[in-house]
Amino acid sequence: MALEHAILVSLDERPGTGYELARRFDKSIGFFWAATHQQIYRTLKRMDDLGWVTAEEVAQDGRPDKKVYRVSPQGRQELQRWLEEAGEPATIRHDLSVKIRGASLGDPGKVADEVARHRGRHAERLDVYRAIEKKDFPDPSALHGRRLHQYLVLRGGIKAEEALLEWCDEVLVAMREDDRR
Repeated sequence: MALEHAILVSLDERPGTGYELARRFDKSIGFFWAATHQQIYRTLKRMDDLGWVTAEEVAQDGRPDKKVYRVSPQGRQELQRWLEEAGEPATIRHDLSVKIRGASLGDPGKVADEVARHRGRHAERLDVYRAIEKKDFPDPSALHGRRLHQYLVLRGGIKAEEALLEWCDEVLVAMREDDRR
């Protein structure tokens, strides 16, 4: 997926400025598609040049004018084309996996410490996802359309974090047992 498509989905949900988009990426979309503020601004410029978005200049008192971006009809066509396009399953590219595989080449205890650190981060992220689920989706059975789709992405994040926690636990147990041998 290109950043353009993540931006199109976000702008279709709610028009916004580059700054507002960057904040959305920091708080929600960024959980599954990361982008820096600079990348977002560069991509918005490219999308404007392609005619996928329109920008409305909005005057502000005491501050520079801001641009509010919306998806254009051409942007909707591109988004629909992309949604219908077959894609490949995601390939896991995980530095921690390489460290675990090479643990015997260095200090396995240090690698186990790194696994434990990752486990902590996954636990924190899982807590955040579950808090979002509780706050924003208290009755999943009543969801439909866009809200259901947002919930399903969140559930995917929850399941992925649960699996990563379980895997980190498995790795830590196995490495401790190996260390005792």
